[in-house]
Amino acid sequence: MRSARAALIFLTRLPAGRLQDGDFALAPGWFGLVGLLVGFVQAGAFALGAAIWGAPLGALAAIAAGILITGALHEDGLADTFDGLGGGHDAERALTIMRDSRIGSYGALALGLVLAALALALIALGPAHAPAALIAGAALSRVGLAVMLRHGRYLRAHGAGTGLTGPQGMAGTLASLAAVLLALAIGSAVLGLSVWAGVAGCLLGAGIIWAWAQRRLGGVSGDILGAAQQFGMLGFVLGVGAWP
Repeated sequence: MRSARAALIFLTRLPAGRLQDGDFALAPGWFGLVGLLVGFVQAGAFALGAAIWGAPLGALAAIAAGILITGALHEDGLADTFDGLGGGHDAERALTIMRDSRIGSYGALALGLVLAALALALIALGPAHAPAALIAGAALSRVGLAVMLRHGRYLRAHGAGTGLTGPQGMAGTLASLAAVLLALAIGSAVLGLSVWAGVAGCLLGAGIIWAWAQRRLGGVSGDILGAAQQFGMLGFVLGVGAWP
């Protein structure tokens, strides 16, 4: 279970005890289950906020809860990705910009638009469907990160994803499969067939970032993974909402 604890430490601000660097090598296999936990927290925040103040503030509460529990890990990656890929003329310059902790125009605009779109999409789904969409989307979008780490070229010798690109082991593979099945079961029970539109949206959203990074940089970085998670999550919620 040390790899599961490593995934929890890597993706969230939650305490999980002391670990060694080697414990993180198999952590990606557990990303989906950690995402499921984050999704439940966000779903609870939405349900509570919506019950007290209505769906708009419920949506903001859910987004705020996700930011607090993860330390804005993925949101930071989204902003850095758009700063780098938007402002860098070549791969080396783009990676240099992405290493800069300051946020630029491209990053600020992208982050604002993505979070606004997510909030509006959750409001449109309403209290009956938004919590399930948050749970399923949070899990599936993080399983995608494990897939990208395993099958994509990691660009940095030192960075968030360094050492996480190897085989994830039987336990990690089963954990990823369990996260996918649980996400689909929860989604199907509440959302019905629209969960499959959400899956398609998640794949499309994350795929757009992956393809953009491949074309511009030839691989992925920790920032790219953060952007892919955010686009995958948004794509899932938008897909569910688009189902007739």
